Parts: sequence; C-alpha cells; structure tokens
Amino acid sequence: MRFTYVTLFSNLIEGYFQDSILKRAIESGKFEVAYLNPRDYSASKHSKVDDTAVGGGAGMVMTPQPLFDALNTLEKGAYIIFAAPVGKQFTQNDAKRLALKEHIVFVSGRYEGIDERVIESFADEVFSIGDYVLTGGELPSLVMSDAIVRNIDGVLGNSESLEYESFETPLLEAPSFGKPAIYEQMGVPSEYLKGNHSKILALKLAMSECKTKYFRPEQLLKHKIRTSYEK
Repeated sequence: MRFTYVTLFSNLIEGYFQDSILKRAIESGKFEVAYLNPRDYSASKHSKVDDTAVGGGAGMVMTPQPLFDALNTLEKGAYIIFAAPVGKQFTQNDAKRLALKEHIVFVSGRYEGIDERVIESFADEVFSIGDYVLTGGELPSLVMSDAIVRNIDGVLGNSESLEYESFETPLLEAPSFGKPAIYEQMGVPSEYLKGNHSKILALKLAMSECKTKYFRPEQLLKHKIRTSYEK
C-alpha cells in the first residue's frame, strides 16, 4: 500500500507518521508515504497556485494548471480521493474497502477550495469527514489514511482488535477497563473478574446497546433491524 499526499503543506502530514503504530508499519514495509506539492508544478513566474474566483466571491481558489500537471505525473491505477465538505461521509466500511487498494492519492485543498474542473477530471471518490468546514484537506486526509491503515493486514499487533471496534457492527464498542480493577475507589463490572467468557460477552453486548442508545440511537435501530433479519 502506498499513500501519496498532494498538498501545499507536507510538513502538516509528515509528523503524524513519526511515532507509534504508523511509524512501525512504515518501517516494516506495510505501507509507504510520498508527497506532491502543486506549487512545484506551477507555470507561474512566482509559483502561484491560487487566483480569484471566476464570477466573483470571497477568497481565492486553487487553480487547475498546477494540480492538473501534478496529478498527471501519477502512474495509471492510482486511486485519487478528494476531501471536501460536499462529499459522501467517510465510514468504517470505506476504510476496509480502500485498504485493499495498492496506491491511494489524497488531494488536499486550501483557500476557498479546488477548481471544480480538477475534481471532475481526476476524482475517483470525494469524501467528507463531517458536517463542518476546516482550513484545508490535510486533516481529513490523515483521518482517512489512519482509518485505512488500521485495516491493512499486519499493521495492528492483534488482529482481533478490529473485530470489536465501534462501527464494525451497528453497535458502538463496549466500555473498556484497564488494570487495576479498583482505582480511586472505583471498580470495574464484577462479571469481568469471574472469568466466565460467555457472561462477559453478554454483558459487553448489553453495555454496547446502552452506549449506542445514548450516543447514537440511529445506530441502535440499524442493529435491531439487522438482528431481526438474522433470526
């Protein structure tokens, strides 16, 4: 797996891969990272990548020429993703599906956005990570790539970790408790200490349902519908 980030500010992304699981995954060859700066492809005398919007409006827009030239250097088969508030919401299913790709390119916009002709010409998919606006596309690109990398075989030390995470099913993940069993006079559910795995799983399911009902009630409805079909 290879990620290429098309960004004006690669330094915003590079540091994220310098520690922890992602650093070890790169060192072990599970995936690699590269960068393309549209400014390096600008035909402008001063390497400009933005201009005023045709038709007026506030702010500047990333112009097509530098991005066209940068993206045209990619080899055939690269899967190009744009981050934009108008895109489809990125989900865990998308992360699992995209983890099977060989080369994903994330294009990060800046200013008031990217000239629509670039998106129409190159986008394989357009994703949003939420109903809010950010300064640029670097953070959404990192969020998506982090979620994708976790689903690459061998990246996580324990593959079972993926099975019980939130959004692997409609239910949210059950609460987690670390040792010691009692801290600041607060304990963990007593069933966790008895070693009966079937009862522990039943308790975790009940807590998942409670947590989902409180935080994401629409997900609980999906769970009930799915369960009724399975019966």
